[in-house]
Amino acid sequence: MAKTYILWADDEIEFFKPHILLLEERGYKVKTVNNGNDAVDAFRNEPFDLVFLDENMPGKTGLETLSILKSINPTVPNILVTKNEEEHLMEDAIGAKIDDYLIKPVNPKQILLTIKKFTENKRIISEKTSMAYQQEFRNLAENLNNNLNYQEWVEAYKQIIYWELSLEKLEDESMHEILTMQKSEANSIFSKFIEKNYLQWINNPETAPILSHQLFKKKVFPALSTEKPTFFFLIDNLRYDQWRQINNVITDYFRLEEEASYYSILPTATQYARNAIFSGLTPLEMEKRFPSLWQNDEDEGGKNMHEDKFLADQIKRLYRPEIKHSYNKVLTLEQGRDVFDNVANLMKNDLNVLVYNFVDMLSHARTDMAMIRELANDEAAYRSLTLSWFEHSPLLDVLKWLSQKNVKVIITTDHGTIRVKKPSKIVGYRETNTNLRYKQGRNLNYNEKEVFTIKNPHEAQLPKLHVSSTFVFAKDDLYFVYPNNYNQFVNYYNGTFQHGGISLEEMIIPYATYSPK
Repeated sequence: MAKTYILWADDEIEFFKPHILLLEERGYKVKTVNNGNDAVDAFRNEPFDLVFLDENMPGKTGLETLSILKSINPTVPNILVTKNEEEHLMEDAIGAKIDDYLIKPVNPKQILLTIKKFTENKRIISEKTSMAYQQEFRNLAENLNNNLNYQEWVEAYKQIIYWELSLEKLEDESMHEILTMQKSEANSIFSKFIEKNYLQWINNPETAPILSHQLFKKKVFPALSTEKPTFFFLIDNLRYDQWRQINNVITDYFRLEEEASYYSILPTATQYARNAIFSGLTPLEMEKRFPSLWQNDEDEGGKNMHEDKFLADQIKRLYRPEIKHSYNKVLTLEQGRDVFDNVANLMKNDLNVLVYNFVDMLSHARTDMAMIRELANDEAAYRSLTLSWFEHSPLLDVLKWLSQKNVKVIITTDHGTIRVKKPSKIVGYRETNTNLRYKQGRNLNYNEKEVFTIKNPHEAQLPKLHVSSTFVFAKDDLYFVYPNNYNQFVNYYNGTFQHGGISLEEMIIPYATYSPK
């Protein structure tokens, strides 16, 4: 391996001979110059890995030299070394994209630490992260088998995502493969946990986690304030790991006040989970209360066309009918821009609900479009694509505008998605719904070990289309495939992101509240 090559520019370079000797003893190669012009000449002609620059040199100053070096090769780290502790100089250095800033006198260990930080950072982090996960692996495995309750499952899932995000940056694929297997095992245990507890939860809310239909009653309404408007953003189909990514951007403008979670109802599909959020009702209760608005799987037309009416009814029924509220659904870029243009008018409302459909469209596009399939070919790429959308979306423009106002912001979703990898054969009548993670219909034929079966939908607060209607939910990373054209469908859907079934990714939902900085 080639030695790390350092350029050190200082008009009093002789004072740093002890530092340079230490570096050379450690295997580093150091070239010294005593002015900015010589630093620029050397930098043009030799491949340096890192540069130390004195600020106060004859001729070009350190900052002037920095500007030239950045124009030649912006990827090489530059560290300013100076006696000057003036705040304006620090700000000028930051503005000039300095990579680090050291105040004289500096000791040799400081210099060594700085070099390691910029030239060996990736290797050190990789080694330490791999070692830390190896130590944590056994604890996590034991924890998953400890009959966790619903809150402990939330914490376990967050821990898995923490390691997933940490390990994905490493070049050592073996650690990430081990975590993937551990995550799969966690989903298998979680599916059994849901099978055991879900019917009790949906019928006995006092012993259950917050579910979709209780979100406004238990979280949103108690948080509303008469002193400032609340903006409730539902970014559909947003998993906890994706929220973690966009949260890094949001917290540039807002303080994260609360990071919480709730559980999606089953099916983890938009027409059930999101309608439940806005109505404050289970699907069975919605069908009874709104017989002309509720759409079952067999019905023609859109299944989420009446969220505004459901929301207005819930506010009137469970909160205060006199509060002013708005509802906006954003399906296209143009609609997003229209919301941004109108956001000032929303400030006069007590509650503003905004639904952004991008992530759901992305997940379906991931299935249907070859280009998106290439761009989102694994979990890390899917997160990256979501982050890229968010950073260039009208939604972020709205949030930036709100960060200058006295508001409360809530960001959540209706359900997540899981990347499906294993097909599960199922047979049903023609009217059986098309979702790959849950099916409802008559006389369904399936592998009982691979599904959670609800033979009486009313027990799960779900509508019953026929006397013999059954719901089945895919567990783990399974997806339903009919025997006809089996291989074609397996090849087409394998590795795609789907929702509707039982998994940590689909059911444990991020819920975050923010206030402007």
